[in-house]
Amino acid sequence: MVWNIWHGGKSDTIERDGVDDVVGIIKASEADIVLMIETYGSGKRIADSLGYYFHLIDEPGTKADHAATNLSILSRFPFGERVDFYRYFNVGGIEIMLGDDEKILVFNTWLNYQPWKNQPQLLDKTPRELVEWERSGSRENEVNTILNHLIPYLNNTENLPVILGGDFNVWSHLDWTEATKDQHSGKIVPWWTTSRFEEEGLQDSYRIIKPDPAQYPGISWGLPGEQDDHRIDYLLFKSSRLMPVVSEIHKVDYNDSINYRGKSFSFPSDHGFVWTEFVLEEN
Repeated sequence: MVWNIWHGGKSDTIERDGVDDVVGIIKASEADIVLMIETYGSGKRIADSLGYYFHLIDEPGTKADHAATNLSILSRFPFGERVDFYRYFNVGGIEIMLGDDEKILVFNTWLNYQPWKNQPQLLDKTPRELVEWERSGSRENEVNTILNHLIPYLNNTENLPVILGGDFNVWSHLDWTEATKDQHSGKIVPWWTTSRFEEEGLQDSYRIIKPDPAQYPGISWGLPGEQDDHRIDYLLFKSSRLMPVVSEIHKVDYNDSINYRGKSFSFPSDHGFVWTEFVLEEN
């Protein structure tokens, strides 16, 4: 699972402590591994409630409940070696030990949201100009720096499969296609960020399972009363031994009731969560 829990599940906007709902939803999902964004001091409490191992993506020695740490990883399985590079706020990884002879490498990622427009199709720009606009600011350097550090791991995925998830704060080239151009002012946009990850061999688990963006838009973010619903949260992977078999995105507006796997929760976040089940072939 990848989930931005919105200021530790306790955003001022929801006006309550939603951590118990975060715990309940994760528990109902039966996710073995959770990539958490906007952890902000709640991650250890959530992991302890679930009985999971907890990895804080921050300077080694940082207190587990540090209120300013963005990223963390929770796992039913024990951890191996951690992988740190670039900025802790943006990316970090760790090995997940699935058994005596098997492990995978998991990275959690948050990308800067700028530039952003709730309805970018309404900008007076061609698809090519939209892509150039998307690359502006710090995004191009941020994405390329992360990918350059990842390349050694992405070149070894037959031995050590890689899952990379996160809140990318950007639209997908797999969603702005011929099938959906009527929703996007007639524009087919090959968005740069998601294309770059794909160029390095990382596949989008949700779009593999649900390839039609018109039928399955997979909205993962949006605020009530705004025209800002988009799929901006992803679970990517690389390895011929790793295969997604089910992938889902679940979201309702914050504080609305969600019925998930037969249980009801008050949704604590502005982001939905992405949940993918993978099968891993033996090495």
